[in-house]
Amino acid sequence: MAFTGRAALLAALGSVPVGLLDPSWTGILAVDGTLLAACACDFALAAPVRRLVLTRSGDTTARLGEAADVTLTVANPSRRPLRARLRDAWPPSSWQPGTEVEASRHALTVPPGERRRATTRLRPTRRGDRHADRVTIRSYGPLGLFARQGTHRVPWSVRVLPPFTSRKHLPSKLARLRELDGRTSVLQRGEGTEFDSLREYVPGDDTRSIDWRATARHSAVAVRTWRPERDRHILLVLDTGRTSAGRVGDAPRLDASMDAALLLAALASRAGDRVDLLAYDRRVRALVQGRAAGDVLPSLVDAMATVEPELVETDSRGLAAMALRTAPRRSLLVLLTTLDAAPVEEGLLPVLPQLTQRHTVLVASVADPHVADMAKARGDVEAVYEAAAAAQAQTERHRTADQLRRHGVTVVDATPEELAPALADAYLALKAAGRL
Repeated sequence: MAFTGRAALLAALGSVPVGLLDPSWTGILAVDGTLLAACACDFALAAPVRRLVLTRSGDTTARLGEAADVTLTVANPSRRPLRARLRDAWPPSSWQPGTEVEASRHALTVPPGERRRATTRLRPTRRGDRHADRVTIRSYGPLGLFARQGTHRVPWSVRVLPPFTSRKHLPSKLARLRELDGRTSVLQRGEGTEFDSLREYVPGDDTRSIDWRATARHSAVAVRTWRPERDRHILLVLDTGRTSAGRVGDAPRLDASMDAALLLAALASRAGDRVDLLAYDRRVRALVQGRAAGDVLPSLVDAMATVEPELVETDSRGLAAMALRTAPRRSLLVLLTTLDAAPVEEGLLPVLPQLTQRHTVLVASVADPHVADMAKARGDVEAVYEAAAAAQAQTERHRTADQLRRHGVTVVDATPEELAPALADAYLALKAAGRL
């Protein structure tokens, strides 16, 4: 129950003539008594809140940055019309800052025995599951002096998925893949490729591709055509330890790693390769295995939605053991982690021989573009010191990458905007070289 602003305004206006004409308790009781009687009638005529029936429908998933509409249906089984204002409460990260008040409040008028709908539009600012909180309803009487108030719990959840902004690069990478696969260019021989078919020799063909047995059986010189190997296994490993929580721009490093992993997964599944996912720090945070090509991307997106960086040091030995258990046969192991010197030298390098002995290893890391900007800074003493610190950080990063390359690891180090296409290019280069 609650008094409204209209009741307070009438009480204030009624006290003015009493104070001017007859300042006494009798005058105050006459005004306030009349107002209280009106409030009591208003309360009696307001529709009861507890008897309302509320249900939800609408979106259950949305990509980060996109809108999700959740509809709340209010049924009024009473004999009195419902004049109400309601608040549909969700976690603060369900809306852009400053818009939650306008988005979560609705005015409704529901005649007796009927129902009305109110749609709450969510614009989440973080990945993960967003669960609806309580729905608070104020039911007003016809005079608008007094209101009944109550709350209802109407469960609903919306899963906020990674945005996959790098999908814009997919058409160009698929065109390159078709070239490798021989659909848009003449199939050529490459180390580690699979035999495809025979065709007649054309001047300029590599003579090493001539099939002499087939040539002996036919009147023309025959050459073999080859295509990149298919059905390779790719394991995407997301390092969710403390270094993945560092923010680059407006988002954590983990989000940029996820975006790059999704582009690579979409490309590899189109190439006929099998893609699995492992997210790990000190324990498994997400694991996706054995999905068909058409289900890989939805499964990865759904699994990544609830993965958050953990403020713990990654157990590199445990990560290596889990990766070897997840990929028992020779695979392309794509490790999305940091190139900071201490975590790599103390954690990754000691276990790297176990991985490279069995798998082709590719390490991808998110570089901070602000460091490159600092390295170019000049003009005053502070800027020069910042440039020196940035140059030292870049040197250490390059030295760490060189250490990994000496162990036979392919390294991709790029800014968040460039990491996804750079990782896809590295995959295509490995495929063209027959290293998968």
